Amino acid sequence: MSGHSKWATIKHAKGAADAKRGQMFTKLIKEITIAARMGGGNPEGNPRLRTAVLKARTANMPKSNIENAIKKGTGELEGVSYEELTYEARLGEAAILIEVLTDNRNRAAANVRNILTRSGAELAKSGSVARLLTRKGFITLDGEKYTEDEVMEAALEGGAEDVSLSGGVIEVTSAPEDFEAVARALEEKSYETTSAEISMVPEAPVTLDKNDVGKVLKLIEKLEDDDDVQNVYSNIDIPEDFETAD
Repeated sequence: MSGHSKWATIKHAKGAADAKRGQMFTKLIKEITIAARMGGGNPEGNPRLRTAVLKARTANMPKSNIENAIKKGTGELEGVSYEELTYEARLGEAAILIEVLTDNRNRAAANVRNILTRSGAELAKSGSVARLLTRKGFITLDGEKYTEDEVMEAALEGGAEDVSLSGGVIEVTSAPEDFEAVARALEEKSYETTSAEISMVPEAPVTLDKNDVGKVLKLIEKLEDDDDVQNVYSNIDIPEDFETAD
């Protein structure tokens, strides 16, 4: 496939190797909490909550953590009130979309701006980056454990758009509205997923040299390390032979 797949594969490989499990759980809990606050605590009637819970389950989050996060969102347990913010930025030719979930707007804004400035990036005009990206459902599986053909059969039955194998990772993509049906189809066949999320991918990936790709990925990593930053997306393509730094 195109840079969509390579970017997601590298992103997920990085995430799988990331030892910051506590930070990942914190971000998932925040997403579950705000989803429950906005749409209610019943996943069956709240698509955003269903997706957040599925992502948490894929990350092996304990059931009690998920239930408590939902209760905080519905007010059954005392919790923090979060605000959603979006920032758009550019680093050279690379466009970057930053989704924030925070209990302190001023702190989040200052931190994001500081990270961008130190990396040589700058804020972009509102809407200029968002229009370059589109939402897609992504589900990944272990390519050593399953074959591409067997996963493809189940995924396509669920409504998947494509199935590809790259770097030992089987990646299933779908339209956002078909994401849950595809995940359910794989679950019914007892396939274990390594990640499941609705992400943002570039309509037309931008090709950069390896040095610039490295700079963009370092910036993304710094942004993702911030507790208020929930998700970071970019429109860059990743060269086939690009290797992430240890």
